Amino acid sequence: MLSDVMEDYLKGIYELQREHGAPVKTSLIAESLDVTAPTVTSMMEKLEDRGLVAREKYKGVELTDEGETVAVEIIRHHRLLEAFLVDHLDYEWTEVHEEADVLEHHISEEFEQRIAERLGDPAVDPHGDPIPEASLEPPAADETRPLADFAVGDRVVVARVRDRNEDELEYLAEAGIVPGRQLVIEEKAPIGMLTVSHEAGQQNLPDGVAETIRAKPTDSDTDERPDNRHVTES
Repeated sequence: MLSDVMEDYLKGIYELQREHGAPVKTSLIAESLDVTAPTVTSMMEKLEDRGLVAREKYKGVELTDEGETVAVEIIRHHRLLEAFLVDHLDYEWTEVHEEADVLEHHISEEFEQRIAERLGDPAVDPHGDPIPEASLEPPAADETRPLADFAVGDRVVVARVRDRNEDELEYLAEAGIVPGRQLVIEEKAPIGMLTVSHEAGQQNLPDGVAETIRAKPTDSDTDERPDNRHVTES
């Protein structure tokens, strides 16, 4: 049986592989999980012994098929739990990440199935992140881009937002920048500020915040619109 920490590492490596490609450097894992490089090296040895990662000297690590399956299962647990907490227990989207981080390791497959059925097998969680299917096939490749990468005049739809910073989520909710919201990029100031508009008006977003928002052009036919009824908008 894997420990919670081992599962956290596998999940973290999976997410880094999706963002940066494989293999993933030890330093990147350490930064992402806020641990030291020697700590990562020690854990990689344990995960390699269990056949969950493959290490390549001086290059980094990559999940094996088994390691990827474990990671995808934990991510499915996490995102279903976030959706359940928002939809049925009246949590705000700012509150659910840490709760799900704790619970994701300790639910049974029966409980996971019942949550999914109660929610109607949602495709995305409250922050717009795709929920893996019960088959544990990895979600399709991410075709979104950071909001800051779009040009002035582009019309986009918010696909997802980073869920780890409560202050950022509160800021975005108040600004009406939530998954499913259509935006127009109005201005990109040299001082590190992005101005966008939607039906409620204009909003100024610092570049650091804009980087946490993933979007895609509004003509995309793969737009997923999560239920945001518990997200407070201005």
